[in-house]
Amino acid sequence: MILACHNLTKSFGEQVIVNNGSFHIEDREKAALVGVNGAGKSTILKMIMLEEPTDGGDIILTKGRTIGYLAQHQSLQSGNTIFEEVKTAKSEIIELEKQIRATELELKNLEGAELDARLQAYHRMTARFENENGYAYQSELIGVLKGLGFPESEFDKSVDTLSGGQKTRVSLGKLLLTKPDILLLDEPTNHLDLNSIAWLETYLMNYSGAVLIVSHDRYFINRVVTKVVEIDNGELCMFSGNYKDYAMKKQQIRDAKLKEYMNQQREIKHQEAVIEKLRSFNREKSIRRADSRAHMLEKIERIEKPVENKSELHFSLEPSTMSGNDVLTIEHLSKSFDHEPLFKDINFEIKRGEHVAIIGDNGTGKTTLLKILNEVLPADSGSFRLGSNVHIGYYDQEHHVLHSDKNIFDEISDDYPTLTNTQIRNTLAAFQFAGDDVYKMIHDLSGGERGRVSLAKLMLSEANFLILDEPTNHLDITSKEILEKALNDYTGTLLYVSHDRYFINQTSSRILELVNHNFVNYIGNYDYYLEKKEELTAAYTQAPESAQAAEAAVSDKDSSKLTWQEQKEQQAQERKRQNDLKKTEVRIALLETRNDEIDDLMLREEIYTNSVKCQELAHEKTANHTELESLYETWETLAE
Repeated sequence: MILACHNLTKSFGEQVIVNNGSFHIEDREKAALVGVNGAGKSTILKMIMLEEPTDGGDIILTKGRTIGYLAQHQSLQSGNTIFEEVKTAKSEIIELEKQIRATELELKNLEGAELDARLQAYHRMTARFENENGYAYQSELIGVLKGLGFPESEFDKSVDTLSGGQKTRVSLGKLLLTKPDILLLDEPTNHLDLNSIAWLETYLMNYSGAVLIVSHDRYFINRVVTKVVEIDNGELCMFSGNYKDYAMKKQQIRDAKLKEYMNQQREIKHQEAVIEKLRSFNREKSIRRADSRAHMLEKIERIEKPVENKSELHFSLEPSTMSGNDVLTIEHLSKSFDHEPLFKDINFEIKRGEHVAIIGDNGTGKTTLLKILNEVLPADSGSFRLGSNVHIGYYDQEHHVLHSDKNIFDEISDDYPTLTNTQIRNTLAAFQFAGDDVYKMIHDLSGGERGRVSLAKLMLSEANFLILDEPTNHLDITSKEILEKALNDYTGTLLYVSHDRYFINQTSSRILELVNHNFVNYIGNYDYYLEKKEELTAAYTQAPESAQAAEAAVSDKDSSKLTWQEQKEQQAQERKRQNDLKKTEVRIALLETRNDEIDDLMLREEIYTNSVKCQELAHEKTANHTELESLYETWETLAE
């Protein structure tokens, strides 16, 4: 065991963060700390780092072990370049290398015992230098920086000029390079693109020390951790396994508690009914028995009903009208910034009912495309058109659709003047705004609160084409799951940008990846994308030197770069296979049931004494067996 927290207690006024909570982290173990927004996850990390005092309990780090911590917000102002800043993580190795070089110069002028002593010290230093990978530390620095999304062209940028997200990535790189015995990471994926997150997953899975992660990225947690520590209403509970295991066990526990509660409630109501009936008899003996039962009922330890978390969102999305089949058509669309192309000559269509996710590296132009479709930005060339009866609902991650000079109530009432005060309050209550909270000014809201107001407006819009830019940003895991359900139940058309792979996997039926200024199309969810990514992007990994080379790369069947039509045909074939498989299973079940019926009939006297009827049934069963043998083979082929 490398870290243990025993009977932790912490409150802020009347708000209890944790009450006598305990958990531990084993050596080399990868664990996640999960809970709703405001549950106290970051506070627990700060208490471990002694940045926040506890109200009680003990935090024990094994003697001689080192600990590293990445907070959500970083304020680097060192004047260093990016490369110089991460290089400070290897300051001991760099100093050791200087000592080795100085010793090498000294050795030339020494002899005798003094030379032997200096040589021994030299060998010790070189052994340590080699053991700590000193000869490859420069490559290690470059590898980590590139893994976190910094190209070599940015290595000389001053950290003072970087955005908050870039500073966090630099700090994460420094922390990983120091290799402490246990890493505490607070939302490490917040400012990483998909490639960088995948790199970090692999790095942490192979990390030689222990890791404790606070994250709302369920796909990331699922891949990295083998233990989940949950904080819920001040209580800490440990679950073995990854996020999927935790979610399943959590639901099983809640279902079991709910069943126990319902059973007890039924028993209580039954006893109360019996007591009432006994008393109605108005006999001394019956009244004594009723009193005895009532006394026993009072002694029962009542089970509390499991309740859903009060901070959950409650909403649904439903279009008021149905659009035409052709929802969006994009033709030859191009956009550049500062003469750098984001995308060029792109063409694709979106049909009614599709759920399309746009993915790609940071800065490739995903959000820009959404802004063009919402006429916030103009395209450089090309065009797009909406189909008949298409009404857009737009969720902007920067929340420009909100008015900073209004309060929340007015933001809703001004856009939807037909709603009554009660309807507006009920809507806002579903998004966690109750009482006087509805009069908070938009400019005073946190990112998460603005996101909830934007979602409320989206729900009220009753649009049939939703365009969403990073809709899961600032949402906790529970709220993400509720949003996923709302979108999966949505009967309109959906186009969104997201870095949340779990969310994409749950809600998308198609993925468009923006790579090398163009879109690669995948008909499936994120798991399908991972499976097909290498073969479908083979023609895009290097820019062709000529138009002819590009055409050859795209048309090359060996690269498995399928056209839109070919992928639609594949999808149709898969649907046919599923239908044939279902029909085969139904037919097998029917024949097997009929054979059982024949066996039962053969046992009846009126049948087995009738030779003609017996022969008919025997022939029918033989024919059924023959057909079943064929159906079993067909089922095997279709199932594979």
